[in-house]
Amino acid sequence: MALTLPDAVRALIDGKNFATVATLDPDGGPQTSVVWVGLDDGELVFSATEDRRKVRNLRHDPRISVSITDAENPYRHTQLRGRVTITPDPGKTLPRALSHKYLAQDPPPEGADVRRVIVRLKTEKIAGNVK
Repeated sequence: MALTLPDAVRALIDGKNFATVATLDPDGGPQTSVVWVGLDDGELVFSATEDRRKVRNLRHDPRISVSITDAENPYRHTQLRGRVTITPDPGKTLPRALSHKYLAQDPPPEGADVRRVIVRLKTEKIAGNVK
């Protein structure tokens, strides 16, 4: 059952804070990536290209851990765990929105052959020091 994100966690996601995503490689080892994150319909989302290791890992095993630290106060942080769904983003709308959030500009152009997806977290556990 997906949890509703508390306001303090939503504020971290809404801020210009980077997130570290941890997935499981096929051999069970950890794989981490730093990503931009946003909120959509109350859920954490991030963009990735179809060929990335994290996407391949999540298609094999949808379990994920996402850590977010407040850039202004690193003692404020959260960790979200759960499972993801992955949907195509043929219009590349999410990377555009996230680029405007983090950089206030359009992202660099990508070729038509670059396939983007939206990774959506269904949060099952929340931990950390967020107030």
